[in-house]
Order: sequence, then C-alpha cells, then structure tokens
Amino acid sequence: MKTRSAFFVAAGILCSRLAGLVRLRVFAYYFGLQSDAADAFNAAFRIPNFLQNLFGEGALSASFIPVYAALVARGERRDADRVAGAVASLLALVVALLVLVGVFATPLLITAIAPGFTGAKRELTIEIVRILFPGAGLLVLSAWCLGVLNSHHKFLLSYTAPVMWNAAMIATLVIFGRSELPRLALLLAWGSVAGSALQFAVQVPIVLRVAPDLGFALDAVSTHVRTVVRNFVPVFVSRGVVQLSAYIDSLLASLLPTGAVTGLANAQLLYTLPVSLFGMSIAAAELPTMAGEVGLDASRTDALRQRLDSGLRQIAFFVVPSAMAFLALGDIIAAALLQTGRFRHEDAVYVWGILAGSAVGLLASTLGRLYSSAYYALRDTQTPLRYAVVRVILTTMLGYVCAIPLPRWLGVPPVWGVAGLTASAGIAGWVEMSLLRATLNGRIGRTGLPAEYVAQLWASAICGAAVAWAVKLVVPAPNPVVAAVLVLAPYGLVFFAVAFALGISEASAALKRLKGLSRGRKLDEQLGESKKL
Repeated sequence: MKTRSAFFVAAGILCSRLAGLVRLRVFAYYFGLQSDAADAFNAAFRIPNFLQNLFGEGALSASFIPVYAALVARGERRDADRVAGAVASLLALVVALLVLVGVFATPLLITAIAPGFTGAKRELTIEIVRILFPGAGLLVLSAWCLGVLNSHHKFLLSYTAPVMWNAAMIATLVIFGRSELPRLALLLAWGSVAGSALQFAVQVPIVLRVAPDLGFALDAVSTHVRTVVRNFVPVFVSRGVVQLSAYIDSLLASLLPTGAVTGLANAQLLYTLPVSLFGMSIAAAELPTMAGEVGLDASRTDALRQRLDSGLRQIAFFVVPSAMAFLALGDIIAAALLQTGRFRHEDAVYVWGILAGSAVGLLASTLGRLYSSAYYALRDTQTPLRYAVVRVILTTMLGYVCAIPLPRWLGVPPVWGVAGLTASAGIAGWVEMSLLRATLNGRIGRTGLPAEYVAQLWASAICGAAVAWAVKLVVPAPNPVVAAVLVLAPYGLVFFAVAFALGISEASAALKRLKGLSRGRKLDEQLGESKKL
C-alpha cells in the first residue's frame, strides 16, 4: 500500500512538475534571464506564494491531516467530515481577510522584500503582486482539498491538479507572447489567477464524493477542530520561519545585478524537483498512514521507525544521483530546459552555478521532509519549529556573507553571489536535518541511513558522472536537447548498473518493477490479439 500510494503521489508530482518545467521554458523563451520584467514577475510571484505556503499544503499536512486521517481510520466518517468543513470555513475566512490586506499593503511588502527594485521595475512588481494575491487564496483552498483527498488515499488527482494552473499560464504566454514584456508580465499574472481557480475547481467534485457529510460552518466547540487549530499555530510559525528564509534569499538577490532574481527562481524550480518528486511523494504518502497508526496506538513506535527507515532509503536512492547531476551536469540540464528564445547559453551556465550550490544540501532537505512528517504523525509540531528557527538564523548569516562580501573577496562578479545563497542554505539544511534526526532517535530509537549505503550511492553517482563527462567531451551535439539525451542517458544507466552490481536493494526493486510493467504490457497485447481472433 505504501509503495502504491507513494507511486501515485510521485506520478502526480511528476506531471505537475513537468508542466512547471514547460512553463519555465516558455517563460524563458519570451522573457529571457536578464530583463527587468522577468525579475519583477519572479519577485512578485514570491510574495503571494508566502500566503499559499503559510496556510497551504505544509501547514495543513501537519495540523489537519493527522486529526482527520485518525478519525477516518477509526471509521468516524461523519465526525471527520464535520471537522473538514469547519476547517475549510475558518481557512476561507482568514485567507480572505489576508488577501484583502495584502492587496492594499503591497507597496510596503515590496519595500521589505525587494529593496533593490526602483522606478518602473518596482511599480511593475507592485501591479503584479496585487493581481496575484486572490489566486494565492484559491491555492490555499486547493491545499485543503489535497488534505481531504490524501486522508482518503486519493493521491493522484490532488497532485496532478497543479497541471491546470501551469497550463493556464502557458496558454497565456503563447496567446499574448508578442506583447511588450511589462504588459506580458501583467497578463501572465491574470493567467496565474485563472489557473488557480481551475486547480481548485477540478478537486471539488471528488472531495464532495469522498466526504459527503461536509458542513461548512465555523465551529469553535469541537475538540477535534480545536486540536487542528492548536497544532496549526506552531506549524504556521514554522512555515513562516522557513518562508522567511526564502524571502531573505530573494531580498539579497534583489541587491545583486539584474538577472540574479530570475536565475535564482529558475534554479529553484529545478532543484526542488527531486525534493518534491521523491521527498514529498514519500512523506505525503506516509503521513496519513503513520498518523492513523499512531492515532490508534501512541506506543506503536516500531512501525513508525520501520516506515521511516524504509522511506529514507528510497529518498536517498533517487536524490543522491540528482544532487550529483546538478553538481556535474547542471549546464546540460539548464540548457536543455531553458536555452531558447531570449535565454542564452551563458544564462544556462549561470543557472548551473546556482544548481551546483543547491547540491550541497539537496539530500538533507529531502530527508528532512520525512523526519518532519514523523513528528507531525506523533502530534509534535513544536520540535520542527525550533529547528526551523535554527535553520533560518544560519541561512541568514551565511547567506549574507556568501552573497555579498564573498564574491568581492574572491574577485568574481557580484552576480555570482546568488550561488552562495543556495550553498549556504544547504549547510543550514544539514544542521536542521541532523537535529531532527537526533531528537527523534531519542524518542523512538535509532533511525537514519547506514554510512555504507550512502557511500555506495555516491560511488554509483560518481561513476555515472565520469561516463557522462566523457560523452560530453567526445560527442558533439547539434542542440541542447540532443546533448541532454546523449549525456544524461548514460549517466542514469551507469548509476543504476553500478548500484545493482553493489547489491543495493532499491536498484533491484526498480528493475523488478520495470520487468513487471513489461510483462503487463505483453499480457495486454496478447489479450488484445486473442480478442481480435
């Protein structure tokens, strides 16, 4: 069940992320990297997303899903639906008020978030933010739908719904792509709002089907609702702390030359792909199950520990080669996805530098998601909050040093300071993950990845990267997409081959799944032929 659920989450995330990569490529085609309109849109995009990330999936996963999933696991469906309806009503009220305040307070937000923007660039950013805010509110309600569907183990729709949002933005760019860049940025913001509405709308019918007793009313009496609210507050603060870290990065990037904000945004969409695809898929699939088990019997830590260790191994098996690919082959990846239209090869090399910095903490950030889910299943939201604060303090101090004075000390152009932001965030991520692991180990017993297993993964990734570099140097490629196929395919094949030779069980399991899919296709073909006869 766990593997099947994680597969559906991963499949949904993959679909939405692929749509996001298409959107990023189309955006790069029309806006390029070094344009004020691109910087303005990417900076503006972060501000209403602050609202979405605070109230959205992460906070609801930690506070709402454990309570709701436990009720569903006990068969108390009617009480569960009443809790869901009350949470939705309260969430809609609070978010509506914040959207209203945010629209009027946008100039103050721009001053706080992007102090380096002035003149027309600042005014354009303000206009875009005001358009985007209502769409962010709709995305928060979409995250509530995801919480309900996940608790009923309906993962695929909730994680593919963002495809609608990306599709609306892509359509806007294609239809209005000939417009001047400032006007195109405003039209794209309206496309984002339309996409947010579509993402919410496609989930509502299924939510009503799995939760037929939903009642939308404010309820301050229910013990379960009060538990959700009580758990929500520390998670809200924790998410706010994490988002503060992201906005500090954006603030520092706004002080760097034009292109830094857009380069950071491009790289973030790429390096969060493995975090979302592997870390989020496993964490999201495990949380309802862990919450249901712990909710029924708080002493069942053995099952929790076993699930956690299994999930950590699965995450590392995919994230370690992802980190190596960003570090060694980031220029190939960035060029294949982004080098088109106004986006040049030197821009791809710049994004590679940022991706290489992100490789420092990619594994820690992904493992940390699963550790946080284990805490949330135990109804502990305070511990992740404390360690998130530590992470932000470290990210702020290290980020400033690495982004502003360090390039000057090294004698490199200031625009490269943004690569220091991602590297410093990675160091802070390792500190946070280590603290989460150490504290949880004290509560449920030893967890974590064996050193030998991690060494085998890195050895496999290094062998793959060496072969890929040889191909890169020897084989000429007519365009970036062909180059990516010629270089990345050997990288993946060599990684899997070496991992299989070293006896890594996850490689054997992946091979068995591929063989199973192949047999299934052959059986379908045989059945089809027999029906024809």
